[in-house]
Amino acid sequence: MTPERYDRIRETLDKRQPDLTVITDEVYKPHNLSAIARTCDAVGIPKIHCIWPKDKYRLRTASTAGSAEWIEVQTHSEITGGIRELQSQGMKVVAAHLTDRAIDYRSYDFTQPTALLMGTEKEGVSDEASELADEHLIIPMYGMVQSFNVSVAAAIILNEACYQREKAGMYQSARLPAEWYERLLFEWCQPQISKLCRQHNLAYPALREDGELVDPQGFSRLYNEITAG
Repeated sequence: MTPERYDRIRETLDKRQPDLTVITDEVYKPHNLSAIARTCDAVGIPKIHCIWPKDKYRLRTASTAGSAEWIEVQTHSEITGGIRELQSQGMKVVAAHLTDRAIDYRSYDFTQPTALLMGTEKEGVSDEASELADEHLIIPMYGMVQSFNVSVAAAIILNEACYQREKAGMYQSARLPAEWYERLLFEWCQPQISKLCRQHNLAYPALREDGELVDPQGFSRLYNEITAG
């Protein structure tokens, strides 16, 4: 762990936005999901939500340009539960969806807790999700084509969210809850040890101020004792 890398990790965590996220409603093409994840990392989103009925979804690292290491993914089996869970956390769910009640995405206040809902590639936002969403947003278009690719649309809208939050000073100080911040700090600084701890249900050991373990020998002894048994 070089001092430069440790500083980069801290600076990135300090800008994470816990009250901004994306929820994808069965967006099924890996390159689209990966592109959305890359944008989320770029604007400081720490966690995204995916409606994925089949099994747990994992981002493909080859197409995320490394962003899969820095973005957490929570899957939901169906859209109703996913939306209602986010709303119960105080999030407004805003759907990128062309309807009579849709507003220009630039008119929405992204400084409030927000989950951006993106519909599937073919059908877009489902009727069920449309009804549950708090707001509908549109991106004005002036050409013959009537819609953007889902990952492009997400990038355009999230760039506006980033602009508004930056203007409001929301990137100037750490906003992640302390427990979440410290967990991510350990996992980003010590990915291999984090994996071992999760595999064997071990608490993360303490870190020094440079991102290294306070007592690496002590952790090695503990790990060897547990795995030997």
